[in-house]
Amino acid sequence: MINFQYSRASDVADAILLLTAHPGAKLIAGGTNLIDLMKENVEEPSRLIDITRLPLRKIEETPDGGLRIGALVPNSDLAYDPLIEQRYPLLASAILAGASAQLRNMASVGGNLMQRTRCAYFYDTSTPCNKRAPGSGCSAIEGLNRNHAILGTSSSCIATNPSDMSVALAALGALVHIAGPSGERAMALTEFHRLPDDTPHVDTNLEADEIITAIELPPRGFARNYSFLKIRDRLSYAFALVSVAAALELDGNAIREARVALGGVAHKPWRSLEAETALRGQAATTEHFSRAADLLLQGARAQAHNGFKIELARRAIVRTLMQAANATPQSQAHKKIA
Repeated sequence: MINFQYSRASDVADAILLLTAHPGAKLIAGGTNLIDLMKENVEEPSRLIDITRLPLRKIEETPDGGLRIGALVPNSDLAYDPLIEQRYPLLASAILAGASAQLRNMASVGGNLMQRTRCAYFYDTSTPCNKRAPGSGCSAIEGLNRNHAILGTSSSCIATNPSDMSVALAALGALVHIAGPSGERAMALTEFHRLPDDTPHVDTNLEADEIITAIELPPRGFARNYSFLKIRDRLSYAFALVSVAAALELDGNAIREARVALGGVAHKPWRSLEAETALRGQAATTEHFSRAADLLLQGARAQAHNGFKIELARRAIVRTLMQAANATPQSQAHKKIA
């Protein structure tokens, strides 16, 4: 049993003070990932800081026409919020593609961003893992790596980020608002998560004494031409082998703006500005979408068991972009690929 202390933060400033005063402490809200990690002895926090009473549960419009989403908004509330459904349906679709209804009811927006990889070797404390014990090695590289990354890998880690929500947020150009001892700051969602390099145990650019306070969505929501496609081993409650968030702004059949992000293929949501730039001004055709897929998958590297992911990702990108172009988004209720 892990021996830990418990504190309840009264406000954001109190949470930061507790984090500063207790190195090794962890924040807990819904606990849908952290508790699992503690049960497996992967996480052994010295103290749990309960943040469930912090005033971070609002979804508010910003002066420029975007939305600010409090870090403690439950995933279900976010997915079914009328403003999200109407203006950012790509985000709602991605959330509904993930986990189960019960988990979405508990999981918070901030916790979703902070969830750790589902690599089986990471969870198995009897095996070497650089994410758990830096310098011990990566068991997945020579082990069973069917579910592992094909992009942005290193010799230290080939784990993938499990969040579906983050893939949509990356495509939408969301910002993460953060508070810490030095004040408040914001960073692009695409910069929040890190590639493994030689420090795979550091998942994000959030400091140990900082807390996520909100996610900000820009005014542009791509509410008509979008789709989120998640390919997995079974139709529910499974993590992505490959997922694609696609959003287009069309002028007739010409692409004015394009956003594409991938999940299940890297240590972070994967987005290529080069691929998006190549689509602008082009016709919304399979040929141009295939070219974008090639650019997104530049440098893809297969391991012994996951080579199928490269072609799977290529086809998924083209399919999702076609769904977006045709304004026929993938249904998360039925999950049958259109």
